[in-house]
Amino acid sequence: METKKTSGLAINNEAVIQIAGIAALEVEGVAGLAKRPAQLRNFKSIMSGSRSRHSKSVGFSTDNGAIVLDVFITVYDHIKVKDVAEAVQLNVKDKVQSMTGNAVATVNVHVDDLVIAEEE
Repeated sequence: METKKTSGLAINNEAVIQIAGIAALEVEGVAGLAKRPAQLRNFKSIMSGSRSRHSKSVGFSTDNGAIVLDVFITVYDHIKVKDVAEAVQLNVKDKVQSMTGNAVATVNVHVDDLVIAEEE
């Protein structure tokens, strides 16, 4: 479990991942989080089991001190995928930056599947 320390404040990577996962789920059109491919997961997290349910769907790294996130989602079939992906990028970046005070360089959104919405 790593922490990122900025200006006297230590932020656990799992906390950032949790924030990003919740922010992605807030976007209209997102059906849920998808598991990211095993080759993109950290070996240590695979062997130890992840601490949060979001760590299987959100990748975390840094680039020159700025956060880089990979978010894997599923999208409802009746919504434009591009619009949902852009909204996820904006919401995740905004929430992570505002809650942690750290700069987010990139939010990569990977749409894993389309989910057929149930009609009411």
